[in-house]
Amino acid sequence: QVQLVESGGGLVQPGGSLRLSCAASGFTFSSYRMSWYRQAPGKERDMVATMHTTTDSTNYADSVKGRFTISRDNAKNTVYLQMNSLKPEDTAVYYCNLRYITSAYWGQGTQVTVSS
Repeated sequence: QVQLVESGGGLVQPGGSLRLSCAASGFTFSSYRMSWYRQAPGKERDMVATMHTTTDSTNYADSVKGRFTISRDNAKNTVYLQMNSLKPEDTAVYYCNLRYITSAYWGQGTQVTVSS
């Protein structure tokens, strides 16, 4: 079955950077969409960044444009989220998501805390 394992979260000061990783396994399809979502306490889970594996097209939430970058390493079946110029409002649990046709898969999440 599809497995997504996130890593790279932690505590960082405002203005700092983190890189999240999402290692995907357990599937053979080659055309799918990978996304990062985040959920802060008491709030809904929102899409942060998304990438399609066929076109490499990307899209970002307005709140992170110019600061976050989604990328992938095909050889490692891994998707990354480079987060720069972090702000306290970026504090949330970040989730990796894989969408293939009508199926969606989620990782367990990784906590990102931006605080001085």
